[in-house]
Amino acid sequence: MNPSARSVSRTFGAIAGFAGLSVVAGLAIGVLFAPALSVVAVGVKTSVSTFNAFPGYLQILPPAQASSLYALKGGKEVKIASFFAEDRTDVASKDIATSMQKAIVAAENPRFYQEGAIDLQGTIRAVISTTLGHKVQGGSSITQQYVKNVLVERCATENTSASVAQKCYNTVTAITPARKLQEMRYAIGIAKRYSKADVLRGYLNIVGFGGNVYGIQAAAEYYFGVPASALTLPESATLAGMVNNPANLRIDLPNDAANGAKNGYKLAKARRNYVLDRMYIYHDITDAERNQAKASPVTPKITPATSGCSTAVAYDAAYFCNYVRASIQADPAFGSTPDARLQTLEQGGLSIDTTLNLDLQASVQHALSAYMPSSVPGLNLGASNVSVEPGTGHIVTMVQNTTYNDTSTPIAGGTSINYNTDYSNGGSQGFQTGSSFKVFTLAAWLEAGHTLNEYVDTTQHTFDYSQFHNSCIRYGIGSFPISNADAAPAQMTVTQATAASVNTAFMKMGESLDLCQILNDAKAMGIHAADPAANPLTSYPTMILGTNFIAPLAMATAYAGIANNGVVCTPVAIESITTAQGKHIAPTPTTCTQGMPAPIAAGVAQALQTVLQGGGTAASANPRDGVPILAKTGTTDNAVQNWLITSTTKIANATWVGNVSGTADFYNTYVNGVNGYQLKFLMDKPILQTLDAAYGGQAFTTPPASEVGIINTPVTPPTVPGPGVGTGSTSPAPSSSPTPSPTTIPSPGPHPSVIPHP
Repeated sequence: MNPSARSVSRTFGAIAGFAGLSVVAGLAIGVLFAPALSVVAVGVKTSVSTFNAFPGYLQILPPAQASSLYALKGGKEVKIASFFAEDRTDVASKDIATSMQKAIVAAENPRFYQEGAIDLQGTIRAVISTTLGHKVQGGSSITQQYVKNVLVERCATENTSASVAQKCYNTVTAITPARKLQEMRYAIGIAKRYSKADVLRGYLNIVGFGGNVYGIQAAAEYYFGVPASALTLPESATLAGMVNNPANLRIDLPNDAANGAKNGYKLAKARRNYVLDRMYIYHDITDAERNQAKASPVTPKITPATSGCSTAVAYDAAYFCNYVRASIQADPAFGSTPDARLQTLEQGGLSIDTTLNLDLQASVQHALSAYMPSSVPGLNLGASNVSVEPGTGHIVTMVQNTTYNDTSTPIAGGTSINYNTDYSNGGSQGFQTGSSFKVFTLAAWLEAGHTLNEYVDTTQHTFDYSQFHNSCIRYGIGSFPISNADAAPAQMTVTQATAASVNTAFMKMGESLDLCQILNDAKAMGIHAADPAANPLTSYPTMILGTNFIAPLAMATAYAGIANNGVVCTPVAIESITTAQGKHIAPTPTTCTQGMPAPIAAGVAQALQTVLQGGGTAASANPRDGVPILAKTGTTDNAVQNWLITSTTKIANATWVGNVSGTADFYNTYVNGVNGYQLKFLMDKPILQTLDAAYGGQAFTTPPASEVGIINTPVTPPTVPGPGVGTGSTSPAPSSSPTPSPTTIPSPGPHPSVIPHP
């Protein structure tokens, strides 16, 4: 065949192909948009029937939207963080600038308001292009584009598997006549059910504007730092032009060789001016408005929206934010699997109102950071503080000394590990609690029929395992030494031993109790291992002095229960959640249980009030504001870990100061000239004053006489110094006014208290 003949053949084939495809597409349009059109040919009837066989109903589901986290500040809810897979926030038509609505119509579908669901002229052009061997292109009305975007969005929101989502995307974006016809069929169904205004609003809320920015509200905020309602004419035209080719027309890449700032965003500006010309042609703007807009430079104000907790740093709330995120991923209320829950958080458009009080948070952070910097050269030290409401479990404040950093780039004093919470919630492996754990021995003591005014011996400093009873486990034979931080009388009442935190007295009390019961009493008050896999709870005799690794939040929760007449409430960080559609999701609520009999809790509370009085170990932290308060200190050997836990009837508070890793002796370590052992008292006094001023508090329940007992004369009154070194508050405490002389301690090796959280 000669070249001329081949050319004729190709042309004839193209015409034949065009005729076949145009029958299907063109007559489908004719039947649905021009009912009076006569269709008589058998072939045509078959084509229309085939077109109508495509599904015509497309369920419009809400697109993926950013979720927002709120906390209370000055009596108002303030957004502290956002979570999203796609940066998008739906807005109503009234919240989209008129210039933006006109610009997108002029740029993408100028016949939008006059035609049906399909751009007839564009469709015919696309049919010809496809038939002649080119890709399907153009020809999509805004309604058709909306359909395509809805289908693409559904691939992402309905599939947690990345591979399945990609396969779905490939299907709904395939460049084939069949896919185009299905899109047209869906568009017709959409046009029958929704007004033009609804379709335009839906389109503007779902369309991509480059990168991870979707929807006009997010685009306006990201590219120009304003809401969609405040977009100017040049800004509207710029964004409308960007939709045509977001990858090449983005104005957030100033160094882009083709479209960067150095050449005035050349490509984006040319497309913007094209949109302005179209708006003028279709009488949306005047010639003067067009000229003025075209004369203006493209001046983006890039305002990135960050997904995650890093933005909460500005409110000292990043660690709390991370706890909320972890809580949602663990809560079945948000989905059946962790992946499904994360998808709900990142795509559900949730408004999450939390229990955090930002005003109190700022005050507490200031008090803590005034004494413990984010890093100390040569040491790995930390400090944290958390407050919980008795009766509700609401977490009101949560702070620590470090800078929140969840990136792979390390910074001095930076970490994403939350010292206040369990390992499973983004926290550490916990810290040994020292004598703050003695409250559970005190509770078991009272439950066993003993009293607060009963005298106990303090002179024994070597204890045998055989002296103790434990119905839970068996352990080996042998002995271990125990000493006291200060000299103690040979005998003292349990109340006195509590105020002075005398180790030997509590170990002697433990001899007459079931160690298993002590641990069970602690568990009943919400105590659990911060990381059971690394450091499970144990009930060896030294448990009495606080050898278990527990998170501050768990300790604050338990003390809140004591102050609440023994009713302990699981901690919660979320008050309410509303979806983008106004529906409510009920997060798992606090669970309140009678963890300790009320009379026992009253007896424990009475004893703990002495800790802040007179010669009590925490007297220097007493806010002395008239609000009744209970407390207990905790110090491990050499003050490696230091605690002060308090509660009024309204608010409980736990402070931890110590080694994140290593074994720096806080009795002999100074931080900014302040003795390490004293830090918790100096931090807590202003914190307690702030909390008491906000919450107040009533008198604790008076325990029955059977719990208090009658004061008898001790048998042996002399004072005996505490020899040896043991577990608990055993090292000698410094004087109240130590001479600052910072020790130089080399950075220690790894310690199991804290490990990176995955």
